[in-house]
Amino acid sequence: MAGGERVVTVRWREKLLFEGGAARQPVILVDGDSAAATSPVELLLVAAATCTAADVVSILEKERVALRSLEIAVQGTRRQDHPRRYTALHFHFTIAGAGADEPKARRAIDLSLTKYCSVVASLAPDTAIAYDVAIGH
Repeated sequence: MAGGERVVTVRWREKLLFEGGAARQPVILVDGDSAAATSPVELLLVAAATCTAADVVSILEKERVALRSLEIAVQGTRRQDHPRRYTALHFHFTIAGAGADEPKARRAIDLSLTKYCSVVASLAPDTAIAYDVAIGH
């Protein structure tokens, strides 16, 4: 995605439930207490995972990997005190496809997490980022 400014709009529906998104895009629901929808801090994990997933798919395609599946589980650790920001993220990648191997996967993941993924780069500089990878068949 190109650089520049982005604008999203959020509207309160009830209690801690909100709807929002970018113009001309599907509306997403966000719930401050996770009762009716994904919470904002969980959406941050989703954003980090999808951001790095897009990078990994693009990089592996350039490496001529015929990707069959990609799944990323992200575990985030938050501070106990306010602001309860994430202090660590651990990504677990499961990748399968013709030509997929651990060195190619690690190269793609490293490039994403250290250079390309703007969501991860937007976290506090002291946020610990780690990952593991499993290659499926």
